[in-house]
Amino acid sequence: MAKRKKGRIIDGIVILDKAIGISSNRALQEVKRIFDAQKAGHTGSLDPLATGVLPLCLGEATKVSQFLLNSNKKYRAKLKLGVRTDSGDCEGNVLESCADFQISQLQIEQALTPFKGEIEQVPPMYSALKVNGVPLYKMARKGQTIEREARRITVYSIELTAFEGDELELEIACSKGTYIRTIADDLGQALGCGAHIIALRRTQAGAFTEADCVTTQKLIDECESGGLSVIDEHLIPMDKAIEDLPEVILPSVTASFIKNGQPVLVRHLPEEGLVRLYEEGQFIGIGCIDDDGKVAPRRLIVAH
Repeated sequence: MAKRKKGRIIDGIVILDKAIGISSNRALQEVKRIFDAQKAGHTGSLDPLATGVLPLCLGEATKVSQFLLNSNKKYRAKLKLGVRTDSGDCEGNVLESCADFQISQLQIEQALTPFKGEIEQVPPMYSALKVNGVPLYKMARKGQTIEREARRITVYSIELTAFEGDELELEIACSKGTYIRTIADDLGQALGCGAHIIALRRTQAGAFTEADCVTTQKLIDECESGGLSVIDEHLIPMDKAIEDLPEVILPSVTASFIKNGQPVLVRHLPEEGLVRLYEEGQFIGIGCIDDDGKVAPRRLIVAH
């Protein structure tokens, strides 16, 4: 007899304001425990140093987590000039330091120009990317450095929002897979004095912003005072994560074919791509337009 899983069957997305100093996985496990959720997953990790928007998917919402992982992001980064570290942030070892330098706001703004648009970026050694199954950061901790292939990313905007002394602040909007620590390190190299991240906050992930966030402490306090039903109000419907996909509403008869894995022909479908599927008003999953112009199921949500 199969062992029954512990926890509640509960579906939705929690937008956590991740605290500084903890891993994304630890944050996930804490939220899973607070909600007493049977199943949970995060949507791409934030460094322990980073705070801010971390969407966490509970239950069937884990089926849309990949779309959040692939979504665009926004960050607010604070950099310190004059010191370069091996990790690109203040938690790394100092590689080089430069005490005597004069940098103007105009020089910084000019140095930022090459970072805008589609650029090639070499991932840092201190990253979770795997080579032959081994995360790069594990190699880095052993003092190993290996060749990494540059990856194409897009920086939609990068603006200098504050500059005083040897510290500056940047607002960055970028595509998935962008390493802000690498931007900081590359900028420091371009300025000739070195730079590293001293504070980093994610302000947006896909459709979700800081305004959607809740802290772990608030969840704990509300659960203790009002119970699980109170914190359940922080759950966001999973289809919010994919609201940029076209909506296809199916009558129940047609939806039954989709649920059985069969493509169906529906009027006014897009020519290609992914769509959100609804049975009447109920979200039932993600579909894709096949070569015949029919909509086929891609990831279906299990109704409880």
